[in-house]
Amino acid sequence: MSASRTLDRRASVAQLLRHRGESLLVSGLGGPTSDAYGVGDHPLTFYLWGAMGGAAMVGLGIALAQPTRRVIVLTGDGEMLMGMGSLATIGVKKPANLAIVVIDNGLYAETGLQEAHTARGVDLAAVARACGVTAEVVETQAQLDAVEPRLYSAPGPLLVNLKVPSVASILELPARDGPYLRSRFRTALLGPDCHL
Repeated sequence: MSASRTLDRRASVAQLLRHRGESLLVSGLGGPTSDAYGVGDHPLTFYLWGAMGGAAMVGLGIALAQPTRRVIVLTGDGEMLMGMGSLATIGVKKPANLAIVVIDNGLYAETGLQEAHTARGVDLAAVARACGVTAEVVETQAQLDAVEPRLYSAPGPLLVNLKVPSVASILELPARDGPYLRSRFRTALLGPDCHL
């Protein structure tokens, strides 16, 4: 694990989401959902409470169904490792409106803070590039500042591997009611007359 990781996780997520506007956000299990909620709840955020490893694929489905909307996936390194095959499908489908932010703290935080494979040399950005996904590694404030506007404007698929210190995030959790969260997201996206 690099000793140079100095970016504050929650502050970095807050910066990346501060100008999200009407972009659609899918947040992965645990820490990423807590981070998304902690920096500001939004009806166009689809919080995932199960589906470990599925955030990128849910984001892909939404991006394909809503090609005129920017879709951001906020996930963790453990979840991305579990769903690594999704990068191949995303690379083949090439949704221009999809960006994935992987919060990489090198830990499996949901299962007890064990060291993750990314702390042992697995390079998610290199895997993404091999799958045809544009990928950037962000370890410094300057890199974060540079990638922020590209998150919303660069042609996708784009993966941002956000390297943060190996600490668990502070938990701030939205409702754990899956049908409610799904319906809220769908109504915010499609309007009150959509068929639920």
